[in-house]
Amino acid sequence: MARRATRAKTPPDLRERILSDFTALKVPLPPESFDAAVARAEREGLSHLEFLHLLIAEQAAAKRERAIAHRVREARFREGKTLATFDWQFNAKMIERARVEELAAGEFIRRKDNLVIVGQSGVGKSHIVQAIGHQACALGWRVRYTTSAALLQDLRASLADQTLPKQVRYYARFDLLIIDEFGFDKIERAEAPQAASLLYKVVDARTEQRSTALVTNIDFEAWGDYLGDPPLAMALLDRIVDGAIILKIAGKSYRAHRAKPGKSS
Repeated sequence: MARRATRAKTPPDLRERILSDFTALKVPLPPESFDAAVARAEREGLSHLEFLHLLIAEQAAAKRERAIAHRVREARFREGKTLATFDWQFNAKMIERARVEELAAGEFIRRKDNLVIVGQSGVGKSHIVQAIGHQACALGWRVRYTTSAALLQDLRASLADQTLPKQVRYYARFDLLIIDEFGFDKIERAEAPQAASLLYKVVDARTEQRSTALVTNIDFEAWGDYLGDPPLAMALLDRIVDGAIILKIAGKSYRAHRAKPGKSS
């Protein structure tokens, strides 16, 4: 029966050099973790590659988790929605689960396709799009979530302080820009006369360069009335919808269901 080769103990000076090298590389490696890895390698007779993987796997996993957490913070999601917490049974016949899960795989972002989710209020559109955004962050994509109203407010403020080009570049740089609640509130023309133009600038800067996901509760033919500028609305529609993935969601309202008073006894 073959004997396992006896492994030499790590010399103290070599141990210190290795720990120092990890520090120089800015890879956190506590001395106790290094000693534990060496002891396990000696105990189990690990190969050099197995020992190397053991040494760096924990640090690599922690760095990946920190990167995901950073992308999630940068995205500024309103809620921590995931597909795991979505109630698939409530509107089971109306929502194509397989299609939503396919979108969450992120291939449409790689292809730079747009996504438009259309449906009445309360059917889960915002939950689904934020869940897709969260998964995109986990896959390494840079994501930014905003509502139509918040985006317009930001753009109007930048127009006032003459930083509009900078803000347009900011929104253009994300791999996926999610614009939620488009059509949720009627735009007051007196307050936002440039609304259509401002939205168009952002969408146009992203066309064929990055993916934009727009969530709306109004049909496409109502965009002109909503924005108050039919020609620009048509141009915006053309930029977003042409070649886009269209996901229409119908069914009962979750919010209306939750708001129902309990039955009296």
